[in-house]
Amino acid sequence: MKIIVPMAGRGSRLRPHTLTIPKPLVPVAGMPIVNRLVCDIVNLVNTPIEEIAFILGDPAFFGKDVEESLLALSSSLGAKGVIYRQLNPLGTGHAIMCAEPSLSGPAIVAYADTLIRANFTLDPNADAVIWVKKVNNPEAYGVVKQDHQGYINSLVEKPSEFVSDLAAIGIYYFKDIGALKTQLQHVLDSNLTHGGEYQINDGILQMIQQGKRFVPGEVSAWMDCGNPTITIQTNQEMLQFIHQEGQELISTKYTHENSTIISPCFIAEGVVLENSTVGPYVSVGPKTKIINSSIKNSIVQSESTIINADLQDSMVGNKVYYDGHFKSVSIGDYSTLK
Repeated sequence: MKIIVPMAGRGSRLRPHTLTIPKPLVPVAGMPIVNRLVCDIVNLVNTPIEEIAFILGDPAFFGKDVEESLLALSSSLGAKGVIYRQLNPLGTGHAIMCAEPSLSGPAIVAYADTLIRANFTLDPNADAVIWVKKVNNPEAYGVVKQDHQGYINSLVEKPSEFVSDLAAIGIYYFKDIGALKTQLQHVLDSNLTHGGEYQINDGILQMIQQGKRFVPGEVSAWMDCGNPTITIQTNQEMLQFIHQEGQELISTKYTHENSTIISPCFIAEGVVLENSTVGPYVSVGPKTKIINSSIKNSIVQSESTIINADLQDSMVGNKVYYDGHFKSVSIGDYSTLK
């Protein structure tokens, strides 16, 4: 089994946190989004993963440090890591085709801005699985349509009239991803675009028309990381899941003085807490100091110093100095103070 991870986007909706690092490397509940996604898939799939292919964007932004971290992730999971590049943002179908040498055999395609909880049982009679989540507002999503046997016979993007309430979440399984490669090559050769982009849905629709059987796989939880507000909510949900599963969230290598942690929280190695209350639903990155502060439902990344703060529903980046009694402020592009 292979895992294909398209992650070439710049994550502009998550600025300023993606001005210096790619969105899939932004930490949620103490782990970069892409690491958590891949680890969860590996743990859910009951078969060895032989290769993980990452499709990155411009090397000027997705540099050697990103490559090295992803290759180390693959190695830690017992898989071969492979790096590909999508240098032009030409859509999801084009991104997958950038990994053309890896497009053979059974594979899972997973877009690196989604976190899930699911049962990954694979239907042996199906050629492919599209994971979905039931939503209250299907007109805002791409949804799957099923025939009377339960097979997927169409994909409809943001339907104006009700078609289905099962939204495709961006994770797919192909018994042989070579079949998708063939159809996506036809999409590219035919210059079949939407808004100038080649989409995975067109390749999937052609597979369906040729008789390939697609079934839905429903997830129990679908968490997005599209913008700061949603990412904070995802951090809260993920902390809750991890806490309920009994996993350890608080490092034994942090120091505290006259401080309280209200679970669930993630506290990384080297964190210093003084005269502060942290939690619930707070993730604090390595070597961050929080002094004379109260922080709830927030993400604070690494090597930052937070003093005299009363924060809630917030994201704080790396190497930030924040004094709640500020008299002068130096804030980067796209930042917000409320």
